[in-house]
Amino acid sequence: MFGGMDVLYKNNLLETVIDCAYEWIVVVDTNGKIVYINQNYCQFLEIEKENAIGRHVTEVIENSRMHIVARSGKEEIADLQYIKGNYMIANRIPLYANGTLFGALGTVIFRDTKSWYRMNSHIKSLLPKLETFLQDVTENSGAKYTLQDIQTIAPVMQKLKEKVKSVASADISVLIRGESGTGKELFAHSIHQLSPRSQQPFIKVNCGAIPEHLLESELFGYEEGAFTGAKKGGKKGKFPLAHGGTIFLDEIGDMPLNMQVKLLRVLQEKEVEPVGALKAVPVDVRVIAATNRPLEKMMEEKRFREDLFYRIHVVPFRIPPLRERPEDIPYLTDFFLKKISRRVGKRIVMIDDEVRRVFERYHWPGNLRELENVLEAAIHLTEGERITLDSLPKSLTGDPKVLIGQLSLKEILEETEKRIIERTLEQCGQDKLEAAKSLGISKSSIYEKIKKHRLESS
Repeated sequence: MFGGMDVLYKNNLLETVIDCAYEWIVVVDTNGKIVYINQNYCQFLEIEKENAIGRHVTEVIENSRMHIVARSGKEEIADLQYIKGNYMIANRIPLYANGTLFGALGTVIFRDTKSWYRMNSHIKSLLPKLETFLQDVTENSGAKYTLQDIQTIAPVMQKLKEKVKSVASADISVLIRGESGTGKELFAHSIHQLSPRSQQPFIKVNCGAIPEHLLESELFGYEEGAFTGAKKGGKKGKFPLAHGGTIFLDEIGDMPLNMQVKLLRVLQEKEVEPVGALKAVPVDVRVIAATNRPLEKMMEEKRFREDLFYRIHVVPFRIPPLRERPEDIPYLTDFFLKKISRRVGKRIVMIDDEVRRVFERYHWPGNLRELENVLEAAIHLTEGERITLDSLPKSLTGDPKVLIGQLSLKEILEETEKRIIERTLEQCGQDKLEAAKSLGISKSSIYEKIKKHRLESS
């Protein structure tokens, strides 16, 4: 059909088709310079096409990431971008020819956010990128984390994130279980954010941090004059504050038995009785609980009520510890490195392979929280632009397990002995006789080992 057309005519026809077929489209080269932008986009940006082509995309399009995609080769689909007072949904796709990256194509799908409110939970999980939406959620509900804050590449974690989308709309209780530092609170926030209660309050209670004698008044509130020191006018409890929304009972395994009985009554009767009140107050709340305690064993020992357990255990979530998802360790290492470096303003360009091997073999009892803290300490301790073994806290490099696979058993034993002697000398103020006594060895042995491990300067 087009066989008889000359090249100029074909080009003009193609440009007309693109102008009509797409609302907004832009193409950049690997340097981020605009090589094409359609007329509709130019009209919206209030710029002449001739003045846009050849310029860096960031000079023409607000908050653009086209230059990043054109360099990285990594596509960004359905990303929210703030342009001229509104949020747009943008796609950025790298362009390849014969396997070589030569630029990126960008298109805008939606030009306003009205249709977002008709979308399901899967699409809704993108909404927190909207600054105005996030501010509204924070001010009105107290929930600040979303599924996008749960950084992971592990399949087991991806399944859990999908599970959040599945149960978020169901108004049922959820019990989140996992070790300290695995991210239980992030999942609780995410469930609330994707639920029909997302515009209502999200109230968090750490059951293990509130003294037992204050827990009842903290949860249910109190009336004026209920006890000595009570505020004038009384005080609303966490449950009444969460009315219509979600209450997150963190560390529920630490809740005393007498309070477990009262909590069960609240969940069954859907009403609370403030301390000193003459009548109950109706409450409509969704309960999300979390714990790192072995509740089944506690039930056997009569330290946790079975009826309460089954009341909150409608949908169980178990977040695996970091050691059970090793693929997340290098991914989270890089994520935290960028996050912390940006926050503290320190440029770190790489992590030595030896450090990565240490991270892979370490047990991570504190999970993600410990990994983030270790990296923050390493960033502050490093003097250059790379993290080495010397940058790591002694508590990490002192674990003999991290040497497995790198050294022979004899070498591991010698390295462990060296570290123990070194630490003992530090604790004893370099007093060799005191160190020998602490280790239960003779004076001659300590001198021999100091010489053997070249610790003479200690």
